[in-house]
Amino acid sequence: MSQGKLRQAIALEAARLMYERVETEYFTAKRKAAKRLCRQWVKPEDLPSNAEIRQQIQVFARIHEGDRRTVNLRDMRLEALRMMRLLRTFRPRLIGSVMTGHVRKGSDIDLHIFSDSAALVCDLLEQEGCQYDLERKQVVKHGESRIFTHIHVHDRFTFELTVYAEDQAHYVFKSSITGKAIERASIRELEEFLATEYPDLDLDGELQAAEAANDPYPVYRMLLLPLENVPGSPVYHPEGDVLYHSLQVFEQARDRRPYDEEFLLAALLHDVGKGLDRSRHVEAALDVLDGILTDRTRFLIEHHMHAHDYKAGTLGNKLRRELESSPDFEDLMLLRECDEAGRERGAVVGTVDDALNYLRELERENGA
Repeated sequence: MSQGKLRQAIALEAARLMYERVETEYFTAKRKAAKRLCRQWVKPEDLPSNAEIRQQIQVFARIHEGDRRTVNLRDMRLEALRMMRLLRTFRPRLIGSVMTGHVRKGSDIDLHIFSDSAALVCDLLEQEGCQYDLERKQVVKHGESRIFTHIHVHDRFTFELTVYAEDQAHYVFKSSITGKAIERASIRELEEFLATEYPDLDLDGELQAAEAANDPYPVYRMLLLPLENVPGSPVYHPEGDVLYHSLQVFEQARDRRPYDEEFLLAALLHDVGKGLDRSRHVEAALDVLDGILTDRTRFLIEHHMHAHDYKAGTLGNKLRRELESSPDFEDLMLLRECDEAGRERGAVVGTVDDALNYLRELERENGA
């Protein structure tokens, strides 16, 4: 293979790793790609640039996402403006793929905000009912170590807010890809950009509609996270806490029905009531989730314990006939299988956010 073709092949493999979210850093992705494709060591200067890899990532995005990517980008830009208006006090700037248009599956909305206290930002987010995680990350670059403060906001899209000191608001940040000043936009600049990019857009109307729409995902997350502190029954759940069990059941369901959004949601949420009232966990779950589930997902959660009784032969005749007559009976029995399989000690599972992000992406793919 010629040097040029090898460089292109490494760029393509690195792009695949990043598009599929196996890797998030360009340097790591290109080194791993080179190792897979080459037996001998590859000189750093022979590796593709970040810009070459980013170009290939966009090829993947166009192939796999098509027109949906354009709609998604528009929605992400609107959400960025909504969040920036909320954070107006901290002089937010939109940067990254949502600004440049180079979004791909799983892209975050990246904002720079400026405050000498991350706690002030967190206080505002809490007042607005936003769910977030605070991360302080050490980065070593050119032999210099720095601590970066990131706030990950879990909303309709995931935001990464990078907090800088107030006196850096006018600092010119440079791209690690091009070495040039990064593209960024203030609130006013983004509003002007949206008006130019989408001339038929009713900006205020769209934002008001987004505010009025109820997003159930923060509710799901709020119900799931506390389950880590709810121990499972030592008799029926040797695997550990209820969250670990729920994530195992979700993985089992995804293996069987990777594109069935309603079934997967039922698998993930079937035991959330145990964090509210263990003595009547099904009823507690249905009460708190009332109005935000489809009838099918509600049916699966409502009867998942009856499915175990059905298998054991202890279910009453009336309820047995009722379940058997349902068009979702086979799915209910499949959920029971997943529930039983999700009780393995040491099983590898993703995080709550991994599961919710998968469901969000599936929802977008299904055009919901």
